[in-house]
Parts: sequence; C-alpha cells; structure tokens
Amino acid sequence: MNTDARPLAGKVALVAGGTRGGGRGIAVELGAAGATVYVTGRSSTGGRSDLDRPETIEQTAEQVTAAGGLGIPVRTDHSRPDEVRALVEKIAAEQDGRLDVLVNSVWGGDPLTDWEHPLWEQDLDTGLRLLRQAVETHVITSRFALPLMVARKSGLVVEVTDGNTARYRGTFFYDLAKSAVIRLAVAQAAELRPHGVAAVAITPGFLRSEALLEHFGVTEANWRDGAAQDPNFAHSETPAYLGRAVAALAADPDVMAKTGRALATWGLYEEYGFTDADGTQPDFAAHWAENLQEEYGPLGDPL
Repeated sequence: MNTDARPLAGKVALVAGGTRGGGRGIAVELGAAGATVYVTGRSSTGGRSDLDRPETIEQTAEQVTAAGGLGIPVRTDHSRPDEVRALVEKIAAEQDGRLDVLVNSVWGGDPLTDWEHPLWEQDLDTGLRLLRQAVETHVITSRFALPLMVARKSGLVVEVTDGNTARYRGTFFYDLAKSAVIRLAVAQAAELRPHGVAAVAITPGFLRSEALLEHFGVTEANWRDGAAQDPNFAHSETPAYLGRAVAALAADPDVMAKTGRALATWGLYEEYGFTDADGTQPDFAAHWAENLQEEYGPLGDPL
C-alpha cells in the first residue's frame, strides 16, 4: 500500500546503468520509496565490465532491498538490442506487464573522454564509441521499454545527464553526448504525451561518486578533506541526492507538468524538500553564481 513513507510501493522501476554513481543512488532511493527496482549494467559478480571497477549490480540490488524496496539485478549490455529485449520481456513476465519508471543512466564514458584536444585532434573511433555507449544505449533501452508504459498509459522516463543548459561542457564528444541525452527526453516527451507518460532529463550538481572519492583519495566518511585539493568539492552532493530527486518526481501525481524539461537537483530540492544523505541541501547553481560565474560565465538558463 502506498503511504507517505513509501509512496512508490507497488511500483516497478528499471534503472539502466545502476551499478554505481548516480544510477546506484537513484536505484536505492527508489527502493527506499518502496519500489521494486530492476538494476542493470555490465558489472556483476560474474565479471567486471571494461571499466574494471569493483561495484556490481548485485551490490546495488542488495542496497535497494536494504533500503525497503526489492532489488533485482539483471546483467545487461544495453548496447545489445537482443539483451535489452530479453530484459524487458523478463520484467513484463514477472510484473504482469508493469513498468512505472524507466531511468536511462548508462554512461561509462569517463575513460573515453578527451578533455585536452579539440575535435580535429581527437581519436575518432574513441569519440564515436563514447556516443554509442552514452546515447545509443539510451535509445535502445527506451525502444523496448516504452511499450510497457504506453500500454498502461502512465509512467515516467528519466534521462540522466550533466547540466541542464545549452552551455558547452568542455570537450566535443562529451558535450554532444550530454546534450543529446537532454534531446532524448524532449523527443520522448513529445511522443509519449498523448499516452500519459512523462519524460524528463535530470542533472546532479558536483556528484560525489565512488570514482570521484577515489580521485580525491577520500571516503564518504572524510570526504570534506577533498576540498583541500578543490574548494568546489565542498559543495558536492552524494548520489542519494539525485536519487531522492528522481523518487520525488516518480511520486508526483502532477509530473506530466514537467514533461520535456531538463531538471536539476538544485531546483527540485526547493520544490520537493528532500535533503542529501547528511541532511544538507546542496545547491551547485547557487555556488556557481557566487564563486565561479565571474571566471567562467553564467551557468546558463535551463532548457
């Protein structure tokens, strides 16, 4: 039964790319709101992906269940249509055709991103691989998952991106991928609106992922020590903050009013009142305006 504490009880979610980072945060917080969450990705107890990181879909699923939901890990390579089709068929069979929330959070592009060179000096194969990994995977997943939502005439699609403006993101292929993901939300919203299904893009602020904690040589317990290397890190946020934003959207009966928009944690916390894991409410846009705008220019108007 749905309650204020478990507003997503009885709901079914698919978090594609739920192994780590923002995807894991979203999966766990959907679980905390009571949802059954299918957690997918390529890193599992059966073997690591080419990213060679230790996090697994099974770990995320266990955290979903511990938070109060039901986590179901399914190893899936979202660049392979046959695997995604099989995944959606499994969800349909196990959940009587129900899918309420689709989160496209597949990324895996960090090792493919060249921050040093302009387009004409970059390796073309690497750049195109980034686009396949970060954009085509979202298209493939939506192609097979959306019919479940359309059939029920309800649901929410969430495209996870970086930034909610047209501002250039520092390097060609990264910028193209993150901008394209926002456009995926806009296009899906237009096609899904007649069927009562919403689609939005969402960005975190300075996300304190597992990889970023490692980069700064800190843990979540002493993460503030990382600000000695980068003062902006003091204004970072955990994946849970992003997850709580998505859970709030998924529980909002008026979410159709937001369909087609590019949203951000720093705007949604004001509307929904959620906090980060430590009870704070990070606002990276406010930090940018106060400390970074003079050097780098305005963050940009939301799309």
